[in-house]
Amino acid sequence: MDSVAVDAAKIPADFSMSGSSVLIAESAQHYAQKFDAALDSLFFIRLSQDDYRSASFLDDRVLATGMEGRWIGYSEVATAMRDTSDARPLHFIFHTGHVGSTLLSRLIDEASGVLGLREPLPLRTLAELQDQNAPQLDTRLATFLKLWRRGFDGTTHIVLKATSSSGRLATRLLRASPKSKAVYLNLRAEPYLATLLAGANAMVDLNGFGAERASRLAKHFGIALALWTSLSVGELAAMSWAAESLTRAETKAAFPDRVLLMDFDALLLDWRAGLAGVSDAFAIRVSDGFLAGIEKSAVLTRYSKAPEQYAYSPLLRSQLLRQARREQAAELNKGLRWLEGLAKQDSRVAAIL
Repeated sequence: MDSVAVDAAKIPADFSMSGSSVLIAESAQHYAQKFDAALDSLFFIRLSQDDYRSASFLDDRVLATGMEGRWIGYSEVATAMRDTSDARPLHFIFHTGHVGSTLLSRLIDEASGVLGLREPLPLRTLAELQDQNAPQLDTRLATFLKLWRRGFDGTTHIVLKATSSSGRLATRLLRASPKSKAVYLNLRAEPYLATLLAGANAMVDLNGFGAERASRLAKHFGIALALWTSLSVGELAAMSWAAESLTRAETKAAFPDRVLLMDFDALLLDWRAGLAGVSDAFAIRVSDGFLAGIEKSAVLTRYSKAPEQYAYSPLLRSQLLRQARREQAAELNKGLRWLEGLAKQDSRVAAIL
């Protein structure tokens, strides 16, 4: 592989990676970091098992100057993956955003044999193809499912954590991978809104996903809204909760025996029981000693999205939520009133509220 700059999107497509297709099929060392649907090509980088373990996200934040990488055409990748085995179990963590999914993923990583894939960027592209009703979606998705099932020596399970907005692809993923199970994390409306309002970059986050979530509510769930850009920050947080929570409920209804619903606040109260439930759902063998020691894990003392930079704890989270409820009380109430109004119009919203 050739060295590349950090911005892989600016690298010209190159389909002449001779001999690499065999290597791609053999190991997760060759990671499909990006999918360019217009060029129908995949960008591969080289990652070690430790690289996967340390990465909070497998989007462009995993790229580094001097990293080896190469674009390869989809047809070559599909040919390489055609006869690969799907023996390794692949399971999913879906979530509604800011509800402890990265933390849960890192804790599952502590179990022997688990390879965690946190927020692979191609999943977002595939979700966008679904929005466009792209005819090639199912074939591309089938190939990515094979790519995500690769591991290293000793890998027994793959656990993929999606981005929150990629939850709209959850039912298609579970249909395409009938042996897969999923955990779907959420919070009740009030703590969810308080969590978003406590974030320093709340508006950036909410605006970034606002158009898609508003479109999902309108086109998929048939819920007409006022122009989403006119909503206050509290109302935007409420709209986000509504879109993602309805998607969660829909996924559970479609696969009642394969989707485990979990509340992050409940997890915080009893990590041992929570991890036991996830391990059981994914058929991951963990010892009593592993479960007994989980609440002493160093993972619980660091900010899971940037553990090398920030300390974090349930106590600090509680303090930040109290501060948000005090300082953002007006916006929090606006958001809750917005949800109450929507619940009066739609029984599905009333059911999840």
